[in-house]
Amino acid sequence: MSGVESTQQRTGRRLVNVAAVLGLLYLFAPIVVIVVFSFNKPLGKFNIVWQGFTLENWASPFSDQALTDALFVSLRVALISSVIAAVLGTMIALSLSRYRFKGSGAVNLFLVLPLTSPEVVLGSSLATLFLSRGVDFGYTTVIIAHVMFQISFVAVTVRARIRGFDWTLEQAAMDLGASPQRAFWRITFPLILPGILAAWLLSFALSIDDFIITFFNAGSLVTFPLQIFGASRVAIPPQINVLASMLLFLSIALMVGALLIESRRQRMIASGALKRKK
Repeated sequence: MSGVESTQQRTGRRLVNVAAVLGLLYLFAPIVVIVVFSFNKPLGKFNIVWQGFTLENWASPFSDQALTDALFVSLRVALISSVIAAVLGTMIALSLSRYRFKGSGAVNLFLVLPLTSPEVVLGSSLATLFLSRGVDFGYTTVIIAHVMFQISFVAVTVRARIRGFDWTLEQAAMDLGASPQRAFWRITFPLILPGILAAWLLSFALSIDDFIITFFNAGSLVTFPLQIFGASRVAIPPQINVLASMLLFLSIALMVGALLIESRRQRMIASGALKRKK
């Protein structure tokens, strides 16, 4: 009986592993195609059929001026909106995790709504709000729209990091003479900083990637996704794949760097603890 059960368990594990591999292949196949076609030399305007390997595309990644301008617009919007969202989302996460107050349930509900609502609903409702208030569409409206959905991702990510946090560490610091502000910046903030950085990177990536909400609130402003959508009707230059690959490699470098910094910090903490024991 145990032999049959072990065989069934092994079969189940294999099926789960196969399903996981297929799922990962499905997720990463478009990314692989983008990187591979950044080295393609198309014969016409559309870079959708493999013709041959070349490094010319990477030698001149910014040759398409309109595409380059749109990329820098997206980077500027993503940087500003993600910083604002990181600050506000972290404050919300700290408030919900640390304090119990009337209306916290409603705040939790409103926090989840942007995550569950279709983007077309959020984008169109914000556009209606801006139109009713006579706000000119452009940088300001796009940044406000991005902050609206980024806050939820930041708050949820940081709150997951804070969950289970030992608040007595702050109390111990204050018992030793530290002010509440000093205890927060020297004790709490360094411990939750990896969660804040992860949330900031996530919101930054979501901002660059967003199309629907930006489409409703951009006006004459053209971001990277909007430029690709508009240009795809007449041409798909390989520079699209090159710039997208550059963003991918930059994201990977930032994540690896954050992991290395966190690993080094953990080693330093462990080394300090060992020295104190000796």
